[in-house]
Amino acid sequence: MGCGTVRYRGAVFDLDGVLVDTSKFHYLAWKELAEKLGFEFTPGQNERLKGVSRMESLDLLLRAGGLQGRFSQREKERLAAWKNRRYVERVRRMDASDLLDGAEDLLRTLRGAGVKTALGSASKNAPLVLRVTGILPLFDAVVDGNRITRAKPDPQVFLLGAAALGLA
Repeated sequence: MGCGTVRYRGAVFDLDGVLVDTSKFHYLAWKELAEKLGFEFTPGQNERLKGVSRMESLDLLLRAGGLQGRFSQREKERLAAWKNRRYVERVRRMDASDLLDGAEDLLRTLRGAGVKTALGSASKNAPLVLRVTGILPLFDAVVDGNRITRAKPDPQVFLLGAAALGLA
């Protein structure tokens, strides 16, 4: 029995930790917010925020600073928006050198082989990251946090990415 060649029709990629690493930008923005609120926020505390929504992250940050229950929902939304602005300021300064090793080469290889590619990221800032790093044209579809209703580990973002490629 011979081995055949597998033909891939599509690939769906996550963003953070796969193509780029923006975790340092998130940490610095959360750290700035904590300092603004009068307490220190450590890298160890930041580990608990990974994979958690912005509002859940804010609740964890406020708890770390002993400030839980002190802000209305509206005030918390303002704090989260402030943090996001600080994060986006850093992301806007990214470029192709911020791509993880081999990420762009892999995307170009897949493109050259006719394999469709989609991004499936819970980040609402994913299109900006793709633009500033120069890899947006390497994707046939982008599904980001603005289009999903369920956060990871739910596979919704990846299933929508596959559907956008006509593969689901």
